[in-house]
Amino acid sequence: MRPAIFERSALGRCLWTFRREFVWVAVFSLFVNMLALTPTLYMLQVFDRVMVTGGELTLAALTVITVFLFLVMGFAEWLRSRLLVRAGARFDEAINTLVFNASFERSLLQRSRNPHQSFSDLTAVRQFLTGQGVFAAMDIPWTFVYLAVLFLMHPWLGWLAVVFMVPMSFLAWLAHKASSAPTKRAQEAASDTSNFLFAKMRNAETVEALGMLGNLRRLWLALHQRQLLAHGDAYEVSQRLAATTKFVQYTQQSVILAVGALLALDGKIGVGAMIASNALTSNALRPFATLVGTWKGFVDARQAYGRLETLLMGHPEVATEVGTATISGKVTLRSLSANASGRSAPILDRLDAEFKAGEVVAIVGPSGAGKSTLARCLLGIWPQTDGQVELDGQPISEWSRAAIGPQLGYLPQDIEIFDGTIAENIARYGDPDPDQVIAAATRTGIHEMVLRLPKGYDTPMGEAGALLSAGQRQRVGLARAIYGEPQLIVLDEPNASLDDAGEAALIKTVHELRSQGCTVFMIVHQKHILAAADRVLFLEAGRIKALAPVVVQQAQTQLETQT
Repeated sequence: MRPAIFERSALGRCLWTFRREFVWVAVFSLFVNMLALTPTLYMLQVFDRVMVTGGELTLAALTVITVFLFLVMGFAEWLRSRLLVRAGARFDEAINTLVFNASFERSLLQRSRNPHQSFSDLTAVRQFLTGQGVFAAMDIPWTFVYLAVLFLMHPWLGWLAVVFMVPMSFLAWLAHKASSAPTKRAQEAASDTSNFLFAKMRNAETVEALGMLGNLRRLWLALHQRQLLAHGDAYEVSQRLAATTKFVQYTQQSVILAVGALLALDGKIGVGAMIASNALTSNALRPFATLVGTWKGFVDARQAYGRLETLLMGHPEVATEVGTATISGKVTLRSLSANASGRSAPILDRLDAEFKAGEVVAIVGPSGAGKSTLARCLLGIWPQTDGQVELDGQPISEWSRAAIGPQLGYLPQDIEIFDGTIAENIARYGDPDPDQVIAAATRTGIHEMVLRLPKGYDTPMGEAGALLSAGQRQRVGLARAIYGEPQLIVLDEPNASLDDAGEAALIKTVHELRSQGCTVFMIVHQKHILAAADRVLFLEAGRIKALAPVVVQQAQTQLETQT
């Protein structure tokens, strides 16, 4: 039966599938630890037999056998290391898609979270699974075998090894107690510093233009100093433990050798046993020393495992259905409310409306009325909602995103152009259809502009981004929104950065979309854009104040009043 710890999340269930690999690692550890007795047996034979009889042939045979056993031991160690490395790679391959999807979903719902943390956690877990900590855990049971051999040599040697096991065990426990809190504080400080830099460096131009760099540097320096102090505390704890561990190890070697010498002088053990007892005691205590040395990695991996488990349990895998149903674009709002954390009043408050397929709706209203929030709700990407947004009579949350995503178009207020070529951006990073890419670019009026770039549609946006104006980037975003002839398109202030030619191309595009039966929602502030709409939805304080057919003069007057 699978242990309960492996039932809690997809992460635990994935680890459970590698139980055979860990069993084989334990088998190879058995050979490694059995063969670790080879030096002890060799010394016993050399000192107690060869040195007494002077048998050179015996010495040669013993040496050849010992070297062969060392080769077998080295091969077994290599096999278990390789097995763990391959298992770690397969574990990463098996879980990284789940982590990627869950991280994306969490970023969508909690925009302030650092998306890089989850992948750092995955790396920490994988590296621990392939590190020395696992070998130490496999070797600990063999401590009792080494103790048994020491007791067979002489009870004093066995009890002395037990005495040294106490401080080593205590150090392992102390490493857990002393390093957990400092390590956690150091990780939190590093995460806070990383989040601060990630958020601020994305707006480097604004920082430079407004002379904010000095202020931000002071804020960053405070976070950085806190991070350094936290890491210093954690490092100091680990170094104190490491120094204490070395002291115990060196003391153990000397004391065991001294006691062995006394026993040899009294004739109770041979010289070979005296030397071999030192090696056996070191083998017995080695796993504890390794645990102390790798405890920080274990704490990091355990905390990373906990964060990953929380992530995957909070955002479980959803079966992806590649649907073939074609939507018509009919949208219905049923008591739709939208909320946000830290806000008592809803952003949208019980909206009810129905929009026919192929209709063009202009959304207007004063700043803060909830227009952009409504745009996100129409696409099903606002995290906190009550009520329903229905697409073709079915709640949009019940649609497979893989099925309806290609049939939706979205131009956000803050346009994000991704790394990659212009063609890849327009084609949404799918396999670009040249005809559809050119058609979308032509509709938005950027085809000729793209052809003038050094590599045309194959120009990387990293290079072209500096060459494009805000209006041109907005047109690239608009081309991406209409690529593939989607049936429902939401445009959030699509003419915010457009010149007269761009607005003319926008209006022409909207008319063509309507003629094709596409449903279009567009948030507008300029009154002349209203002429492209069939109806106008007036939002005020999160409520629908009016929803009426466009009568251009009345709409213009209403828009001027609202804005």
